[in-house]
Amino acid sequence: MTVAAYLAEWLQGSVQPRCRPRTYESYRQTVERYIVPAIGSIPLAKLEPADVARMLARLSGRGTLSPTTVRYVYSVLRIALGRALKAGRVVRNVCTLVDPPAKASPEIRPLTRDQVRAFLAATADDRLGPLYGLAVATGLRQGELLGLRWSDLDLDSGALVVRHTLGQRDHALAEPKTERAHRTLRLGAAAVAILREQRRRQNGERLAAGRGWHHLDFVFTTRTGTPLGASNVIRAFHAALGRAGLPHQRFHDLRHAYATLMLADGEELVAVSRAMGHATLSVTADVYGHVSEAMQERAAARMDRILGVG
Repeated sequence: MTVAAYLAEWLQGSVQPRCRPRTYESYRQTVERYIVPAIGSIPLAKLEPADVARMLARLSGRGTLSPTTVRYVYSVLRIALGRALKAGRVVRNVCTLVDPPAKASPEIRPLTRDQVRAFLAATADDRLGPLYGLAVATGLRQGELLGLRWSDLDLDSGALVVRHTLGQRDHALAEPKTERAHRTLRLGAAAVAILREQRRRQNGERLAAGRGWHHLDFVFTTRTGTPLGASNVIRAFHAALGRAGLPHQRFHDLRHAYATLMLADGEELVAVSRAMGHATLSVTADVYGHVSEAMQERAAARMDRILGVG
């Protein structure tokens, strides 16, 4: 059996039944675009670490793929060969004998406090203004925001439960990816006000749509009540940034803005990590290490005060 034949079997028999459609599609594209053209014709039992190393070197040498993409290719192959090892199809996982590609560490440059306030002021009358505001106020992921339903909220008590995420392509609701991603957030007055304004606006659109309204309970919708498309939201977000005269950002950077602003203002790392639904505290520390350094300085200064120094 060749590597290509095994990977096709693995995708159909192991990945598709067990993983989310989005994950399956991502794995499939990675296998077809990068792995099979490079090593697909090699018999699975004869695959060597050198074959994997050459594939990674060639992908890196293209100059058109990011380090993150090359590392992802390595990860997909390692997972697939790990399954082959468990099934007795190979005697070793050759990926474990190859150094993984270096992990990319792009510099995070979210909007500053003043820029966030300027952006929210500039989009106050924007139809998606409440979506942007809630993203900053809670740090929710885009899929979590678009999958949010009114039944997930208790505005009187200020509670929000993250129960689902919305698929980018099929608009289907799925369970959060990890146990920590399924969480309950306490909402501040600003977030509650944003959601009340969104409900007011949505009530107006529902009346205007009449019988054309889809009663699906989503908080953020099209003008007829259907789920928002992620790509449409991103385009609208970029246009709003341009109109506000602010630097280009990814929508995900609103989540980064939430974390950096909270940490810089003195919030505990563990509280921010839980609010964001990170799998572990170390994930938060790794991503926002530049902010945690400022936290360490504050901690050192606090100890000086305790000891009566300075």
